[in-house]
Amino acid sequence: MAVEIQGRVLIDGAAAGRVLRLAEPISFWGGVDPTSGTVIQPAHADAGRNVAGTVLALPGTVGSSSSSAIMLELVREGVAPAAVVLAEADAILALGVVVAGELGLPCPPVLVADIDAMRTGMDAEISAGGIIRLGQ
Repeated sequence: MAVEIQGRVLIDGAAAGRVLRLAEPISFWGGVDPTSGTVIQPAHADAGRNVAGTVLALPGTVGSSSSSAIMLELVREGVAPAAVVLAEADAILALGVVVAGELGLPCPPVLVADIDAMRTGMDAEISAGGIIRLGQ
């Protein structure tokens, strides 16, 4: 059974991939390796998972203003998520995607949406305008 969610668009675009829903908030600075996309924060519940090519569902982010730089590096290295779905807006994280776009790099869409229906391993498709379609 497919589920459709309307997200609020921060950065528009289309993407598809498997959902990776992090179990807890993360700081990209020190929490995600910018050259591989691997979650490297040792105490994080999702340590060792990789965000590259996923529809990354984030329950929240933890503070550093350097998260935008890490997101920019993920895009530049080709290991960024295919899309980012935030439970609450994070302008700093989205800024890294905006800068990547200004540099001519392909950018993942960034949305704010209710991520309750999103589970790791589900197929997800993001359409322009912020529609998220989830399948099994």
